[in-house]
Amino acid sequence: MGFLLFSQEFPPIIKYSSAVYGAGNQSWMIAQDNQNFLYFANNDGLLEYNGTNWQLYPTPDETIIRSVKVIGNKVFTGCYMNFGYWTRQTNGKLKYTSLSDTIKNKILDDEQFWNILQYDHWILFQSLNRIYIYDTKTGKFKIIAPKNGVVKSFAHKNAIYFQTLKEGLFEIESGKEKLVSDDPILKKYIIVNVFTSENGLMIQTQLDGIYKLEGNTLTRFSTDVDAALKSNFVYSSQLLQDGSFALGTVSSGIYILSSTGKLKYHISQSKGLSNNTVLSLFEDKDQNLWAGLDNGINCINIQSPVHSFTDDTGVLGTVYASATFNGLLYIGTNQGLFCKPVQSNTEFKFINGTKGQVWSLFVYDNTLFCGHDSGTFIVNNDSAKSIFSSSGTWKFEAVPNSKYQLLQGNYYGISVLEKVNNQWVFKNKIKGFDYSSRYFEITKDLDVYVSHEYKGIFRLKIDKTLSGTNGFYTYKSPQKGKNASLVKFNNAIYYAYKGGIFKLNQNTKLFEKDNLLSSIFEKDEYTSGKLIVDNSNKIWLFSKNYIHYFSASKLSNQLKQNVIPIPSSLTNSMLGYENITQISKSTYLIGTTDGYYTLNIDDLSFKNYSVLITDITVNRQNEILKNVAIQSEGSFHSNENNITLNYTVPEYNKYINSEYQYLLEGFQNEWSEWSTKATVNFKNLSPGKYTFRVRAKYANTILQNTATYTFVILKPWYLTNLACFVYFLLILVLAYFINKAYRNFYQKQKEKLIEENNLLLEIKELENEQQLMKLRNEQLSQDVDNKNRELAVSTMSLNSKNELLAFIKEDLKKTTQNDSNNIKSVISTINKNITEEDSWNVFKEAFDNADKDFLKRIKQLHPLLTPNDLRLCAYLRLNLSSKEIAPLFNISVRSVEIKRYRLRKKMDLQHEIGLVEYILAV
Repeated sequence: MGFLLFSQEFPPIIKYSSAVYGAGNQSWMIAQDNQNFLYFANNDGLLEYNGTNWQLYPTPDETIIRSVKVIGNKVFTGCYMNFGYWTRQTNGKLKYTSLSDTIKNKILDDEQFWNILQYDHWILFQSLNRIYIYDTKTGKFKIIAPKNGVVKSFAHKNAIYFQTLKEGLFEIESGKEKLVSDDPILKKYIIVNVFTSENGLMIQTQLDGIYKLEGNTLTRFSTDVDAALKSNFVYSSQLLQDGSFALGTVSSGIYILSSTGKLKYHISQSKGLSNNTVLSLFEDKDQNLWAGLDNGINCINIQSPVHSFTDDTGVLGTVYASATFNGLLYIGTNQGLFCKPVQSNTEFKFINGTKGQVWSLFVYDNTLFCGHDSGTFIVNNDSAKSIFSSSGTWKFEAVPNSKYQLLQGNYYGISVLEKVNNQWVFKNKIKGFDYSSRYFEITKDLDVYVSHEYKGIFRLKIDKTLSGTNGFYTYKSPQKGKNASLVKFNNAIYYAYKGGIFKLNQNTKLFEKDNLLSSIFEKDEYTSGKLIVDNSNKIWLFSKNYIHYFSASKLSNQLKQNVIPIPSSLTNSMLGYENITQISKSTYLIGTTDGYYTLNIDDLSFKNYSVLITDITVNRQNEILKNVAIQSEGSFHSNENNITLNYTVPEYNKYINSEYQYLLEGFQNEWSEWSTKATVNFKNLSPGKYTFRVRAKYANTILQNTATYTFVILKPWYLTNLACFVYFLLILVLAYFINKAYRNFYQKQKEKLIEENNLLLEIKELENEQQLMKLRNEQLSQDVDNKNRELAVSTMSLNSKNELLAFIKEDLKKTTQNDSNNIKSVISTINKNITEEDSWNVFKEAFDNADKDFLKRIKQLHPLLTPNDLRLCAYLRLNLSSKEIAPLFNISVRSVEIKRYRLRKKMDLQHEIGLVEYILAV
């Protein structure tokens, strides 16, 4: 027995949890400024969202903000016992100014301001007690205080309305309250909102639906959800730009009605909404519907060409295949096969017998084939019949020139299906090839090309009877690849894997790289090589950030490329199992892991946005960030050379991410790569002038404007012009003193050199004098030697004379006695001539001339020496031997030795000291 699954397709919903935006769970009112920034009256303060970053501004007294409205360039807010406005400072941040502080004494105790309205130059702040009217021209206040308080207030082009409990609907006219209607309905039920219509007012109540007020007549405006609205508490509502009504309830999410009251969507928590309690609704300039929920914020892209069906129950599972046949939409998932009428919001019905993994759906010969993990099924309406169960079936291909035969790729090869007696039956398995055939194509020549993810590409020739093959060829190039696939497009076979997309050359039977198709996998864009050909002969490919499709050009054989800027991360597709099916002329169904989404390619037109620089911070190394002015040129100290710039395109499409490209002139020469990252940081910039430029690409179209910011990193104080001038002066002064020091140094060196030269001259002179003295000494020594020689010669001469006379004397003594008288006379003469006294005196005079004062010195040293001792010392000084000295004393040699011995005694010489050596040393 089948089961049912509700299958309405909803516009994309972007969910923002409190953890994402960093504020309180509840948001009570929503507004938007002229830059498309959104503002939320949040439990924790004023919450700002620029499409990229969230910023929370707490109120001065940290109370809940209940109301927010953008008027001009100011953001007005109301909170607990306070209201005022926020203005943007030069650094891009908001600053609060209180208006209620000027009338603080008039604010009621415990009063909260739940709504803010504008009418001409007046701004109204509404609490549950009163309405404060602020005149922006005069700055004065006027207070309207109904007796029974104010439930809600509403603004329109020509009027301001408010409801008073149990009294009805009032209008403010000339600064006073005027009753519009006191119909019992309006007195009984709280009014949520008031809309203008052609003939009057449309009044949305909390518990009793919508009414029309024309004049004094109140009539019900019937809708498809009247019964539901009576049991659901409507808390917020919004009239949309296309005339539709959005109603936010306390327990049933959002109802979106057409202008005639027909239900378009009922979006609740089970259908993708974060929470069923809708506290506030707001339609932005791009017709996105924002919902402030009891727990989080949601953005619904109502006008998106993409609609999604999300299965939160897990009954449907991951979608692997889809097809339209006989007015039914079939969805094949890992849970089985489901169907429902095409383009309806009715339930999906499970087709019995198909429990398990569905791989493919193939329409041929007015028959729907289902490739399943259990084999092959033929599907007829909501029933399925198995015709093959020997192996799981991947896909199907028609046999060329054979209308009633099909090839099916199985887990263990390729099989043949044949139509017999108007029934499709299994015929045979092709023998000789047993590899899994998830992707295969067949040519007119019965050549079959098979792509195997782990083994590569095979080519096999099938015989005409489709019974077998005589072996197969394995391609070495292109290589195998993860998530690779093979498909026939425009009568050519294409193979895609990470290395690119290759086209089969029918003549050479080799694969050649197709540069046009391969270009989509450049710059790390590859996620899957899955190729799909639709019924309109378009080939579809999926990359990291885009969905691509190529169609044959009508004017040339070149393929025309189209890019849909939907990234794989948002579509939640199964990589390698992407699937897309054409369900109408321009609508395609794309399977996901938790359902599917539909895409209308004719509605892929997008508004031209602008890129804005939202926040600039600088900081010193390891210090906190400091916000700086955005609109004016920046000037920062040399150590504030770390700059962070944030930028955004304020758009809120779920499936399209803006991409950014930046250039910092003065730092880089080329634009950066495109990136979804909306911030950039430059560190340790050198002193100089820089211009930062950022441009954006949205929906694959480069936006017209480029946001710029110019700033200067100042030189450090020690590199400024003044510092350089001071350095120049210091260098001059330093050069002067260095020059002076050098001059002094060289002067001193010169003086020192002169002094040294003089000293050298003196030394030279002294050396010369020493040399001269040496020469003189040598001369004197020579003279002494000469004197000594002369003295020695003289001494020798005297010695010889005395010896001669003594010899003659001896001879005379030997003569006869007869001549004795004459002889005695001669001997007497000789004795007179050999007297020692004269010889000694002559010798002494000569010796004193040769060796001055020797005799005096020796006498002083040895006072006991006799003249004969001194005489002996003189002879020994001359280094005469005892033999030579004996004649000079006219004594024997023996006597001389005795004299020498006695002399040693008198001199008291030690035994080891020689007499002659001592005398020579004196």
